[in-house]
Amino acid sequence: MNIEHKQLASGRWEELSFVEQMANIGSEVERTIRWKEKRNPEYSHRAFERALELLDLTLGDKKNKNRLREVARTREMLADYFSFENTYRSSDNEWKKYFFAFNFASRINR
Repeated sequence: MNIEHKQLASGRWEELSFVEQMANIGSEVERTIRWKEKRNPEYSHRAFERALELLDLTLGDKKNKNRLREVARTREMLADYFSFENTYRSSDNEWKKYFFAFNFASRINR
């Protein structure tokens, strides 16, 4: 997998708060869903890969050590939903609602 977020991967990501990181991940998940709805699997897959990349950066951020379980579970469930059999029975709407909270909180904190 290519690194799409080179500037973020080089340290910028760690400057963001956990809430801002999750809001950015949510933006990529929203793009994944929108491209899926538009029946463009290539763009949807690219957006999903970017979301996974940001999740991996979040997992590697030392300040998030107390949140590793949530982030790792989120990654697992997203992979299950978009790439596997949806064992957890997620839905587009549930993912939108989950990430909306982070988006809302990040805007309040500005």
